[in-house]
Amino acid sequence: MSSSQKIRKVPAQKLFVSEPPPQWFGNGANPKDFTKAGWTNGNWLKSRFHFNFAEYSSGPPNFGALRVLNDDLVQPQRMFGSHPHRDAEILTYVVEGELTHQDSRGNKETLGKGSVQFMSAGRGITHSEGNPSDKPLRFVQTWLTPRSYGLTPNYGSAQPCDTKDNWTRVAGDWEDETAKDLKVRLHQDVNVFVAETSKPISFDLKPNRQAYLLCIDGHIDISEGETCNTSLERHDAAELYGPAHLSFSPSPSAHLLMFEMAKSRRS
Repeated sequence: MSSSQKIRKVPAQKLFVSEPPPQWFGNGANPKDFTKAGWTNGNWLKSRFHFNFAEYSSGPPNFGALRVLNDDLVQPQRMFGSHPHRDAEILTYVVEGELTHQDSRGNKETLGKGSVQFMSAGRGITHSEGNPSDKPLRFVQTWLTPRSYGLTPNYGSAQPCDTKDNWTRVAGDWEDETAKDLKVRLHQDVNVFVAETSKPISFDLKPNRQAYLLCIDGHIDISEGETCNTSLERHDAAELYGPAHLSFSPSPSAHLLMFEMAKSRRS
């Protein structure tokens, strides 16, 4: 596989942008003057879908075990009303603001910037989530296909950790001994990394492994070998394929989220 085949850019322009009516999720009407309400967008929710989801059905269905990746911007005092999930490993990364969660198993929590939340939906769980604060909320929510169905539902979270100028592993596999000290563990062979960097960093992607990279903010040049293969900016993503020694050069900084996993047949 050549260097150009190991890095495939997913430009933001190809993502599906969804702005559903507020009543679909039990919210009141959008304010007529949204700026006076402290909003940064005219609609209560603006979502970017990386894979088929809800009303979007003409894009890719998944990337390996990664089934859903939605980049959500939720305005103040707006929520996703109570709704069910089952047989999915749901991981959420808070980019800005505060995310409030409440579920049918009695868990209730508010998480701030840099926090990671997970929910093994298993045989069924109902929850609500959203932004009851007075500032906008941005979070990235992903759904992963579990290795087995009908699991006992589980919930947990991890507070922000040091992600400055290096890759920090924030989630791993329940069956991976090296992940035993992580607070966020998934029922799937997936590792999740975060980096907020103003310095060059690297990552070794092993044979038969692949990764999906989201540029949350900033600008990053990615190379495999001596030449720059692609550049990512806010909302861009990239499919990465091993074996590869990947170099990441920010200009001047970048905030990155990466899901590393077994290579799928579709690759």
